[in-house]
Amino acid sequence: MRKNQLLLCVGIFLLLFSAPAFSQKKVLTDEEEVTEMVTKEMDEVFKSKDFLKQKDKKFKDVTGTIVTDIGVVQSGKVSTFFKVDSDINNPMFTNFLSEYVLDHKFYFKLQKQQRYKVRYTATF
Repeated sequence: MRKNQLLLCVGIFLLLFSAPAFSQKKVLTDEEEVTEMVTKEMDEVFKSKDFLKQKDKKFKDVTGTIVTDIGVVQSGKVSTFFKVDSDINNPMFTNFLSEYVLDHKFYFKLQKQQRYKVRYTATF
């Protein structure tokens, strides 16, 4: 009986301390992998209910394509957002988009001192 209690306690201890390890963000090292993840997450962000609600509230009539460079740093934060090309001629929308993307934090991390710039094309 005592042995079963000890095993149960050890099992619970391991379970509690292993859970945070599974919830850690994935560390990406390959540039292609980073580009793929940034593209995937930005697609999800621009299709999210929160983004669409804010866009429709302020910029309902804005449609077109915008090409941007998004800089990502070690922690997964967006460091820079530059408009490269666009057929959307609304600077207020570009500012809104810039602020929205700069507030985003990706679900991955990079290696120390690592930084990537990803070219992303969004269509609205």
